[in-house]
Amino acid sequence: MSEILVVGSLAYDSIKSPEGEVAKSLGGSSNFFSVAAKHYAPVRVVGVVGDDYSESDLNVLKNRGIDVSGIQKVSGGKTFHWQGKYEGDLSEAVTLKTDLNVFETFNPELPAAYRTSSHVFLANIDPELQLKVLEQVEKPKLVAADTMNLWINIKRPVLDRLFSKIDLLFINEGEAKMITKQQNAIAASEEILKMGPKAVMIKRGEYGVLLRAADGIAVLPAFPVPRVFDPTGAGDSFAGAFYGYLCQQGKSDFNTLKTACVHGTTMASFTVEKFGMSRLLEVTPAELETRRKKLLEVANFSL
Repeated sequence: MSEILVVGSLAYDSIKSPEGEVAKSLGGSSNFFSVAAKHYAPVRVVGVVGDDYSESDLNVLKNRGIDVSGIQKVSGGKTFHWQGKYEGDLSEAVTLKTDLNVFETFNPELPAAYRTSSHVFLANIDPELQLKVLEQVEKPKLVAADTMNLWINIKRPVLDRLFSKIDLLFINEGEAKMITKQQNAIAASEEILKMGPKAVMIKRGEYGVLLRAADGIAVLPAFPVPRVFDPTGAGDSFAGAFYGYLCQQGKSDFNTLKTACVHGTTMASFTVEKFGMSRLLEVTPAELETRRKKLLEVANFSL
């Protein structure tokens, strides 16, 4: 079976929202992505943690059959810690504190077995590191990447090189407008395709996702969750289920991309229902299938 290599952060998050707060809960893009993707395909993780990263937290991945042999543990170091809060409509986090710790000097080196991975997901890290990972993978069938406003602002030339080498881009609406200097997501998606990716998924929070590829455009609403506790990791969960489904299917034509959006949106809807990863870790295949069908009913606006 095809497998997914993901390179990104493993972290502890301290989060406050109108629903409450939590201190140093398990987080990081690789954790959210991996747990979501493993519902569909084998996953290999490359990342870095410190001595404070507990064995029980590592077992969150190991007990699900996720390959963690690419995770480095730095003796005497501390794990990446992010502290933030959500206010108002919860559309965007306010960062209160970022302690990069061992993540500041992260230098991803792939184990030999990882270099033959068929599907590569470059989570939101420095684009220079994303390119370094790509140089170590022999012949990937599909490459996807995520990015953020920081890299758009300070490393745009590197991002341009990265975009020329990837197949799929995951980006939120504000960042899509920023990088293209366009005023709406439709125009921004068109410009992004000119930069290299064959398809772009523009994440729009409570408004769902916009998919744009050379042969089509599709818009899917978010699943209506009545009580949102914590949006942290929802985008990574979306990407994990989306990309896991593509890996499982072994293709990435437009109809498969549309179906992947349904799986990604379904997974993300569970993530926001509790703080951190707690709800995502509880999700069963039966729950996913039930909610997937409900999402399709919600999205169907036939007259």
